[in-house]
Amino acid sequence: MSDDETITQEVAPAEPARKRERHGEEATLSEYIESLLVTVILALFGTTFIVQAFKIPSASMEGTLLIGDHLLVNKFIFGGRGSWYEKFLPYRSLERGDIIVFKYPFADHQHFVKRVIGLPGDHLKLEDQRVYINGKILNEPYVVHDSGAGYDPLNYAFPPRGNQLYASPLVTEWAQEIKKYVRGEEIIVPANKYFAMGDNRDHSLDSRYWGFVDRDAIMGRPFLIYWSVDANSADYGQSTFFERLKSVIQTLMHLPQRTRWGRMFRTVH
Repeated sequence: MSDDETITQEVAPAEPARKRERHGEEATLSEYIESLLVTVILALFGTTFIVQAFKIPSASMEGTLLIGDHLLVNKFIFGGRGSWYEKFLPYRSLERGDIIVFKYPFADHQHFVKRVIGLPGDHLKLEDQRVYINGKILNEPYVVHDSGAGYDPLNYAFPPRGNQLYASPLVTEWAQEIKKYVRGEEIIVPANKYFAMGDNRDHSLDSRYWGFVDRDAIMGRPFLIYWSVDANSADYGQSTFFERLKSVIQTLMHLPQRTRWGRMFRTVH
C-alpha cells in the first residue's frame, strides 16, 4: 500500500467528525438564541401583565414611601371590570386604603402613586384635615401632617367653597369640572372613578387638585420595596440627559453609603 493511500485512509474518518462538530456548534447557537428569545418574551409578558418596577420621585407618600424607594408593582391583582375570566383568576376589587400606581390624567401621563380614599358612589368631604366618607370619619393611621406647611385651604375644607376654588393650585380642567360632582358640602365619586390622596397630606397634589382616577388608568398595587436609595426630589428632576447621567454616576459611586439597607425587601401597606 502506498503512502498516499495510507494518508487517505487515516484522514477520511475525520471529515464526519468535523461536520458533527460544526453541527453541534450550530445547534448550541440555535439553542442560545431560542432561550434568549423565550427569556425576552417572558420578561415582556411579565412587565406587561404581572410585575413592573417603579421608583418614588416625590414626598407625597411619606412616611409610607420615601423618595428613592424602588418598588415592584403587582399588575395582576385588581379585577372589577366584569370580564368573564375574572372568576377564574386571583383578582380582587379595589378597596379603600389600597396604594395604587396609575397614569396621571393630564400632561404627559406620568405615573403617580397614591392611596385610594374614595370608591365609586362614595360621598366624600374633608374638614379640619379629617376625611369623612358617607358621613363618617375615616380612620387614617397612615396619614402624616406637617405643622410647618404653608396654609392651603384644601387641607382644611374640600370640596372647595367660594374663593377656595381660586386660591388653591387646581388644574384648570378640574376647576371647571368639579362643580358637577358637588352636592352640598360633599363630592360624589362617579362610577369607574376613584378619589386618591397622598399619605403626606400637606405635601400631596392629589385628587383634590386634579380630579378622579379613572379605573382604566390604574396600573396595579406596589407590594415590595426591592431597593431604596437616600435621595431627594432634585435627584429625579434633572431635565437633560447629562444631568440624569451625572446623578446615576454619583449614586453608583456612593451606592453602599446611600442605600437604605433597612428598607430593602420591605412589604408595602
